[in-house]
Amino acid sequence: MNSNDPNHSPLRDVAQNPEATARYLADVQRVLLDIGRNLETLAQEIRVHCRDTHVEGDRFYDAWLRAQPVERAFKDVLKNVEAVTKGLEKGAYKRRAHDEAVANTARKRKEKELERQRKKTPQPLQAAPNPPQQAAPGQNIGYGGPASIYDLGQGRESA
Repeated sequence: MNSNDPNHSPLRDVAQNPEATARYLADVQRVLLDIGRNLETLAQEIRVHCRDTHVEGDRFYDAWLRAQPVERAFKDVLKNVEAVTKGLEKGAYKRRAHDEAVANTARKRKEKELERQRKKTPQPLQAAPNPPQQAAPGQNIGYGGPASIYDLGQGRESA
Protein backbone atom coordinates (compact mmCIF):
# COMPACT_ATOMS: atom_id res chain seq x y z
CA MET A 1 0.00 0.00 0.00
CA ASN A 2 2.65 2.42 -1.03
CA SER A 3 1.05 5.70 -2.03
CA ASN A 4 4.20 6.62 -4.02
CA ASP A 5 3.56 3.67 -6.35
CA PRO A 6 2.48 5.03 -9.77
CA ASN A 7 0.20 2.00 -10.28
CA HIS A 8 -1.56 2.45 -6.93
CA SER A 9 -5.24 3.22 -7.16
CA PRO A 10 -7.32 4.01 -4.06
CA LEU A 11 -10.27 2.17 -5.56
CA ARG A 12 -8.16 -0.99 -5.97
CA ASP A 13 -8.26 -1.46 -2.18
CA VAL A 14 -12.00 -0.84 -2.16
CA ALA A 15 -12.54 -3.33 -4.99
CA GLN A 16 -10.66 -6.07 -3.12
CA ASN A 17 -12.87 -5.91 -0.03
CA PRO A 18 -16.64 -6.56 -0.35
CA GLU A 19 -17.49 -4.59 2.80
CA ALA A 20 -15.48 -1.59 1.60
CA THR A 21 -17.15 -1.89 -1.79
CA ALA A 22 -20.59 -1.90 -0.16
CA ARG A 23 -19.72 1.17 1.94
CA TYR A 24 -18.36 3.04 -1.08
CA LEU A 25 -21.39 2.21 -3.22
CA ALA A 26 -23.71 3.25 -0.37
CA ASP A 27 -21.94 6.63 -0.22
CA VAL A 28 -22.27 7.07 -3.97
CA GLN A 29 -25.92 6.07 -3.74
CA ARG A 30 -26.57 8.69 -1.04
CA VAL A 31 -25.03 11.37 -3.24
CA LEU A 32 -27.11 10.24 -6.21
CA LEU A 33 -30.29 10.24 -4.13
CA ASP A 34 -29.50 13.80 -3.06
CA ILE A 35 -28.93 14.77 -6.68
CA GLY A 36 -32.19 13.00 -7.59
CA ARG A 37 -34.14 15.02 -5.03
CA ASN A 38 -32.61 18.24 -6.35
CA LEU A 39 -33.43 17.20 -9.92
CA GLU A 40 -37.04 16.46 -8.93
CA THR A 41 -37.38 19.94 -7.46
CA LEU A 42 -35.76 21.45 -10.54
CA ALA A 43 -38.08 19.48 -12.83
CA GLN A 44 -41.14 20.77 -10.96
CA GLU A 45 -39.93 24.36 -11.16
CA ILE A 46 -39.16 23.99 -14.87
CA ARG A 47 -42.60 22.47 -15.43
CA VAL A 48 -44.32 25.41 -13.73
CA HIS A 49 -42.22 27.98 -15.60
CA CYS A 50 -42.56 26.37 -19.04
CA ARG A 51 -46.30 25.85 -18.73
CA ASP A 52 -46.80 29.45 -17.61
CA THR A 53 -44.81 30.90 -20.51
CA HIS A 54 -47.39 32.13 -22.99
CA VAL A 55 -46.75 33.99 -26.21
CA GLU A 56 -49.23 36.41 -27.72
CA GLY A 57 -51.63 34.53 -29.96
CA ASP A 58 -51.21 31.20 -28.14
CA ARG A 59 -54.17 28.95 -27.67
CA PHE A 60 -54.64 27.64 -24.12
CA TYR A 61 -52.73 24.40 -24.75
CA ASP A 62 -49.80 25.72 -26.83
CA ALA A 63 -47.62 26.42 -23.78
CA TRP A 64 -48.39 22.94 -22.48
CA LEU A 65 -47.36 21.39 -25.81
CA ARG A 66 -44.07 23.34 -25.84
CA ALA A 67 -43.33 22.23 -22.27
CA GLN A 68 -43.82 18.50 -22.93
CA PRO A 69 -40.38 17.73 -24.49
CA VAL A 70 -38.60 19.53 -21.65
CA GLU A 71 -40.65 17.70 -19.01
CA ARG A 72 -40.06 14.37 -20.76
CA ALA A 73 -36.29 14.98 -20.82
CA PHE A 74 -36.21 15.62 -17.08
CA LYS A 75 -38.44 12.63 -16.44
CA ASP A 76 -35.95 10.44 -18.35
CA VAL A 77 -33.05 11.87 -16.36
CA LEU A 78 -34.83 11.09 -13.09
CA LYS A 79 -35.60 7.58 -14.28
CA ASN A 80 -31.93 7.05 -15.16
CA VAL A 81 -30.78 8.32 -11.76
CA GLU A 82 -33.18 5.89 -10.07
CA ALA A 83 -31.91 3.05 -12.28
CA VAL A 84 -28.30 3.87 -11.35
CA THR A 85 -29.10 3.81 -7.61
CA LYS A 86 -30.82 0.43 -7.99
CA GLY A 87 -27.84 -0.80 -10.01
CA LEU A 88 -25.49 0.24 -7.22
CA GLU A 89 -27.45 -1.84 -4.72
CA LYS A 90 -27.42 -4.80 -7.06
CA GLY A 91 -23.69 -4.39 -7.69
CA ALA A 92 -22.89 -4.41 -3.97
CA TYR A 93 -24.98 -7.56 -3.51
CA LYS A 94 -23.32 -9.31 -6.48
CA ARG A 95 -19.86 -8.35 -5.18
CA ARG A 96 -20.55 -9.97 -1.82
CA ALA A 97 -22.08 -13.04 -3.48
CA HIS A 98 -18.93 -13.38 -5.60
CA ASP A 99 -16.69 -13.51 -2.53
CA GLU A 100 -18.96 -16.08 -0.87
CA ALA A 101 -18.89 -18.21 -4.02
CA VAL A 102 -15.09 -18.03 -4.15
CA ALA A 103 -14.86 -18.99 -0.48
CA ASN A 104 -17.16 -21.99 -1.01
CA THR A 105 -15.48 -23.20 -4.20
CA ALA A 106 -12.65 -25.08 -2.47
CA ARG A 107 -15.06 -26.85 -0.12
CA LYS A 108 -17.39 -27.81 -2.97
CA ARG A 109 -14.49 -29.17 -5.01
CA LYS A 110 -13.37 -31.34 -2.09
CA GLU A 111 -16.91 -32.65 -1.65
CA LYS A 112 -17.18 -33.47 -5.36
CA GLU A 113 -13.82 -35.26 -5.30
CA LEU A 114 -14.87 -37.33 -2.28
CA GLU A 115 -18.13 -38.18 -4.01
CA ARG A 116 -16.25 -39.15 -7.17
CA GLN A 117 -13.91 -41.38 -5.16
CA ARG A 118 -16.85 -42.96 -3.39
CA LYS A 119 -18.54 -43.74 -6.70
CA LYS A 120 -15.35 -45.26 -8.14
CA THR A 121 -14.86 -47.59 -5.19
CA PRO A 122 -18.28 -48.47 -3.83
CA GLN A 123 -18.40 -50.15 -0.43
CA PRO A 124 -19.45 -53.81 -0.52
CA LEU A 125 -23.06 -54.19 0.46
CA GLN A 126 -23.75 -56.31 3.48
CA ALA A 127 -26.66 -58.66 3.32
CA ALA A 128 -29.39 -57.88 5.78
CA PRO A 129 -29.70 -60.61 8.41
CA ASN A 130 -32.87 -62.66 8.00
CA PRO A 131 -33.90 -64.08 11.36
CA PRO A 132 -35.63 -67.41 10.93
CA GLN A 133 -39.36 -67.00 11.25
CA GLN A 134 -40.81 -70.13 12.74
CA ALA A 135 -44.39 -70.30 13.76
CA ALA A 136 -45.23 -71.88 17.05
CA PRO A 137 -47.20 -75.08 16.55
CA GLY A 138 -50.92 -74.53 16.78
CA GLN A 139 -50.56 -70.74 16.60
CA ASN A 140 -52.37 -68.86 13.85
CA ILE A 141 -50.04 -66.55 11.87
CA GLY A 142 -52.92 -64.33 10.78
CA TYR A 143 -53.33 -60.62 11.33
CA GLY A 144 -52.80 -60.99 15.00
CA GLY A 145 -56.02 -62.24 16.52
CA PRO A 146 -59.06 -64.37 16.02
CA ALA A 147 -61.36 -63.46 13.18
CA SER A 148 -64.58 -64.40 15.02
CA ILE A 149 -65.71 -65.50 18.47
CA TYR A 150 -65.61 -69.14 17.33
CA ASP A 151 -61.87 -68.86 16.63
CA LEU A 152 -60.89 -67.86 20.16
CA GLY A 153 -58.95 -71.00 20.70
CA GLN A 154 -58.09 -72.95 23.85
CA GLY A 155 -56.60 -70.44 26.21
CA ARG A 156 -59.22 -67.74 26.01
CA GLU A 157 -62.64 -67.19 27.42
CA SER A 158 -65.41 -65.27 25.82
CA ALA A 159 -66.98 -62.28 27.40
